[in-house]
Amino acid sequence: MNANGKLNVAVLGASGYTGAELIRLLVTHDGIRIAALTADRRAGEPMGAVFPHLAHLDLPDLVAIDGLDWRGIDAVFCCLPHGTTQEVIAGLPGHLKVVDLSADFRLYDGATYAQWYGHEHRAMELQASAVYGLTEVKRAQVKAARLVANPGCYTTAAELPLIPCLAGGLIETGDIIIDAKSGVSGAGRAAKEGILHTEVSEGIHAYGIASHRHTPEIEQELSEAAGTAITVNFTPHLMPMNRGILATTYVRMKPGVSAEDLRGAIAEAYDGEPFARLVPRGEAPATRHVRGSNLCLMGVFADRIPGRAILVSALDNLVKGASGQALQNLNVMAGFEETMGLPQVAVFP
Repeated sequence: MNANGKLNVAVLGASGYTGAELIRLLVTHDGIRIAALTADRRAGEPMGAVFPHLAHLDLPDLVAIDGLDWRGIDAVFCCLPHGTTQEVIAGLPGHLKVVDLSADFRLYDGATYAQWYGHEHRAMELQASAVYGLTEVKRAQVKAARLVANPGCYTTAAELPLIPCLAGGLIETGDIIIDAKSGVSGAGRAAKEGILHTEVSEGIHAYGIASHRHTPEIEQELSEAAGTAITVNFTPHLMPMNRGILATTYVRMKPGVSAEDLRGAIAEAYDGEPFARLVPRGEAPATRHVRGSNLCLMGVFADRIPGRAILVSALDNLVKGASGQALQNLNVMAGFEETMGLPQVAVFP
């Protein structure tokens, strides 16, 4: 804590979209001071040179991670690429609270990580103590954690409506289909041919078919909720929009269960939650209703096929799907009010 009683926070990898989004949220937080920002390739530059929309803010200049003095830091948001984060976090001083926005600590099993990410996990001793930070579900564990693995954007959208249905034994575990669509910012800020404007605009395409790395993360958390191993069909799609995730999930209900029962389970699980909400009956969540907010909106529909139901969920991939949930987790870890720095009103239209 600094002299004003604020938590001193560092953002590692501040030159990416999730880093910029964290800064946008953190500057409104009364209990946090941004003490350091890192971006090795942009070290020495002011943040305004990387993101002009942040130029008016009183922010520290970007520095290389190796040049950071950790003695004055209390907590870290790690926004580094998958695969590079493990060794960085393993080298951090033990007094730091850490929220990792990469996938490096989300999977409990080292063999599963190696299978999906193509290399051995290099900090399994830390993995054993990491908490999966789906805040509404793991709040007690997050509160006691030193290292929180922030969930992925697709996974948050899929898991929030499914977990209460599985935990209540209301749906069949072997017939879950998740059709999800994301804005282009989910692919990151690095230049890639597949996310050029001319490649993305005026179209939609599936990618990572039967091989997307969020699949084992979804299956891990759903299996934990159900108490049995679950395999899902998950297909992501890229949409010509900057922000947003829309997940449409098809489930088969247990005999005697209705779509209204699923709605009741979700409503009970998230009663009083500030960021996970059901929309009114008959309405479908939309990405335009959550843009810029930390909300996940959910809807439940009876399918025309008897015994089946459709769950629809929407969130902003950069907020509830990344930086907003990360701040929500740090608020819990540090004992702040969970909603601090997280205004709930979406930007519309």
